[in-house]
Amino acid sequence: MSDSLKAILRTDLHAAMRAREQVRVDTLRMVLTGISNAEVSGTQAHELSEAETLKVVVKEAKKRKESVSAYRDAGRPDLAAREEAELEVLQAYLPEQLGDDELAGIVDRAIGEVGATSMAQMGQVMKLVQTTVAGRAEGGAVAAMVRTRLAG
Repeated sequence: MSDSLKAILRTDLHAAMRAREQVRVDTLRMVLTGISNAEVSGTQAHELSEAETLKVVVKEAKKRKESVSAYRDAGRPDLAAREEAELEVLQAYLPEQLGDDELAGIVDRAIGEVGATSMAQMGQVMKLVQTTVAGRAEGGAVAAMVRTRLAG
């Protein structure tokens, strides 16, 4: 049995600490803190599943992408570079992203399964597609693809 994503993150954190890779250490600590916070949030503490742990990593990567563009727009290339370095660390733990053709196929199958004929069923299609892609495509790209397919 392979290690869980959380165990891999911890192991990599310890290796980065020994190698004195500060950006990697800071990024992995941040993501592990996010996982711990997710585990204790809500009414009862629980161990996150692999899918839930992956969602935390995806969420942190998305924050970094948004920060990069915000810092670039604000004329702060130094801060943007730091966020890009953190994003690069996080991307190593994300599954390979789907291509447009693969995503289109998944969306078309979901539309067929739901029997969607209009934008009114977009939520049902999105729910089905999101469970299938699970971190392998950004929500905005998925929504755009679903909108295009349902409108056309």
